[in-house]
Amino acid sequence: MSRFLDEEDTDPMLSVVNLVDLFLVIIGILMVVIAQNPLNPFSADRVVVVENPGEADMRITVKDGETLTQYESSGEMGEGQGARAGVTYRLDDGRMIYVPER
Repeated sequence: MSRFLDEEDTDPMLSVVNLVDLFLVIIGILMVVIAQNPLNPFSADRVVVVENPGEADMRITVKDGETLTQYESSGEMGEGQGARAGVTYRLDDGRMIYVPER
């Protein structure tokens, strides 16, 4: 009887089965990570991801459906074209008030 148990312990197929189980668990974990990623290629949501906020090398990635648009900061203030549209004030309690110009 003990000879039968020794032969079962040295069966190389048992280690292969364990490796297959391990790879299935790893694939399952990777699928969950991909599904939780905000830039998931399978979702149709609109997502904005800001990398290094407030830094000179800040980058903004906007995903709108299947379209990815990246904006990179040059580190300079007031860059670009446009016109002043109004003034924003921060109150003592943290609220922001926007006053448009006429």
